[in-house]
Amino acid sequence: MEASYPSLYFLSLDRSIIAFAFSAVGLGWYTVLWSIGLVGWRTARTRYRLRPRSPLSSASASVTPGVSILRPLKGLDTNLYENIESTFLQEYPNFEILLSVADEHDQALSVVRDLMSKYPDVNAKVIIGEEVVGVNPKVNNLTRSYREAAHDILWVIDSNISVAPGTLARSVDVLESPTSCSRDPSAKRIALVHHVPFASASEGYFGSSVEEAFLNTNHAKMYLAINTVAIESCVVGKSNLYRRSDLERVNGSLKPRPLSMDVEPEDGNFGLTAFGRFLAEDNMIASALWHELDMRHDLSCDVAHNTIGKMTLMDYVWRRVRWIRVRKHMVLAATVIEPITESIVVSLIAAACLRHLFGLSPWVFLPIHHLIWLWVDLDVYASLAGHPIPADRRCQFIAAYIVRELLALPIWFLGVVGNEVVWRGKKYEVLRDGAIKRTKGKTLFSEWLPNWRRHNYEEYEPLPTADG
Repeated sequence: MEASYPSLYFLSLDRSIIAFAFSAVGLGWYTVLWSIGLVGWRTARTRYRLRPRSPLSSASASVTPGVSILRPLKGLDTNLYENIESTFLQEYPNFEILLSVADEHDQALSVVRDLMSKYPDVNAKVIIGEEVVGVNPKVNNLTRSYREAAHDILWVIDSNISVAPGTLARSVDVLESPTSCSRDPSAKRIALVHHVPFASASEGYFGSSVEEAFLNTNHAKMYLAINTVAIESCVVGKSNLYRRSDLERVNGSLKPRPLSMDVEPEDGNFGLTAFGRFLAEDNMIASALWHELDMRHDLSCDVAHNTIGKMTLMDYVWRRVRWIRVRKHMVLAATVIEPITESIVVSLIAAACLRHLFGLSPWVFLPIHHLIWLWVDLDVYASLAGHPIPADRRCQFIAAYIVRELLALPIWFLGVVGNEVVWRGKKYEVLRDGAIKRTKGKTLFSEWLPNWRRHNYEEYEPLPTADG
């Protein structure tokens, strides 16, 4: 029996070392995550609190780059009139607007024609009829506008987005000038300028409030941080500027393609139509420009303002599930570690580590952590909005914020266990490369779908017709 004492001692010592190592790693990760969050917080404060007027706003049309604004439309989005009007009001001397619908009976056309009558001096036209190049209806809708655009610089902006009048001018500044102003000879050209989404819930639905709380705090903070560090492409396609001449050189393969290499017809499908097979075509276009052409992206100091319509809590859940299922095939590593980037999980890890190393009570640490985390997120909101959350909405916003935090881990588990998604009433299977294909039959948990789809905010609301 005495001979066993040394082995028990060393076994106990090994466990202590392992526990110490895990605690050190846990605190290290906690520090890294806070560092990333603070980068996003600082970027929000320094870049978005002041939005200067661009010199291009008052320049002559002859000396400013032309821009084709492409807006794909389908049905009546919340605030559709104001969203489209925001592009007519851009303070920029040289642009055209191409408004595309797939069907000549689309109810968005009445809004478009009203605006074209209101602003006859704006170069705008309607393009009716889609060209089916893949399963992505947005790409099918945009294909004719893409081909008919008069200018090389394209601004693709979703129908549910409105922007400030100076957005285009400031964005062209970023797209055109960074490399020429850079002192670093190895600086890579900016191929794409995008705008951080900023949401507002106007319909009183709780799911809309949860989505608003998510997009305007944690999502915005991490989105800004990742794009500030700029070690990988991270783009949401609500509002993006890029050059058609660059897009014509990529096909979504993510294989490097030197600028000197000519694109031959036998090389396959290039340009916008190559991305019709992807559900997240915006993210894939950004990744293709980044990896295939070795170019970079940047943000202007503007937001893409998204007014959220009627979104129930289940709508919110399934929307997040859908994008987790898409993202896991595109950026697997980021999807895998997502749970340990969330406030609740990482705080529990840090609390356990601090208790083991320093004997600090979790009941002391956890409230401090969550209060500081919340303050940082609310400050990010204030930077992007230009003002703090209004006092009469603060309690509702914080309640939605807490629900979002509590749902993050369950939604992640639900997202990673399947590959089928429902988008605009149609079922798709997400493939290994991020492409999608239409599917039939029941999806996982499809027995829930009839109930929550009835109020899905992404299903456009039809106008009442004469026959009811």
